[in-house]
Amino acid sequence: MSERIALFPGSFDPITNGHESVVLRALPLFDKIVVAFGENVAKDASFPLEQRMQWVKKTFANQNKIEIASFSTLTIDYCRQIGAKYVLRGLRNQLDFQYESNIGRINQELNGDIETVFLLTKPEDAVISSSFVKEILSFGGDIRKFVPAAVADDIQRR
Repeated sequence: MSERIALFPGSFDPITNGHESVVLRALPLFDKIVVAFGENVAKDASFPLEQRMQWVKKTFANQNKIEIASFSTLTIDYCRQIGAKYVLRGLRNQLDFQYESNIGRINQELNGDIETVFLLTKPEDAVISSSFVKEILSFGGDIRKFVPAAVADDIQRR
């Protein structure tokens, strides 16, 4: 039986409690989850890639089934490279569902062997987004309720 590998792609700019929750709740479903930073030509990152990767590594430091990586290809091509048969995505609301289901359908057209798996966020995480976190930060607000401790501690020190 082949290993069940899921790819959890994103920009994680920064990683939020919602991202963390989705990955941790998905762990029992897969043998390995690769949290990977995809290059997104439509987004300019607020934090350097190396910093974001460090935050994710610290967030999942105690999880041996989670790997951290980055890629600059189509998501579906990266899945093929790492042997992932699943793309893991979190859904906060109907807008996320509409957007993510369209991407899932395109990915299915590009490679019918790869399935997209959606997990609903917990209600307390449904309003959290990296964009909201960055806006709170821009006004000097406290982000500790919205991001993993490793991120909050690092940003607070700056």
